[in-house]
Amino acid sequence: MNFTQIFIIKIIKLYQILISPWIGYNCRYIPTCSNYMILSIKKWKIFKGFYIGLKRIIGCHPLGKSGYDPIK
Repeated sequence: MNFTQIFIIKIIKLYQILISPWIGYNCRYIPTCSNYMILSIKKWKIFKGFYIGLKRIIGCHPLGKSGYDPIK
C-alpha cells in the first residue's frame, strides 16, 4: 500500500472511532460502509476503491437493499 491509501484508511478509522459512535451503529449492510470502503481501497487501490465505496454509501437509504454485501 502506498502513503495515500494508508492516509485515507487512517482517516476512515478515525471516523469509526470518533464520529460513528455518536451517530449510532445503524448500518443496513454487512460489512459496514466504512469497513467496505477500507476493504475496497485495499483491493482496488485509491480511485476505483473510493468510487466503489462511494456507490455503496449512496445506496444506503431507507428504500435501498440490506444484508450481506461482499466487495465486488
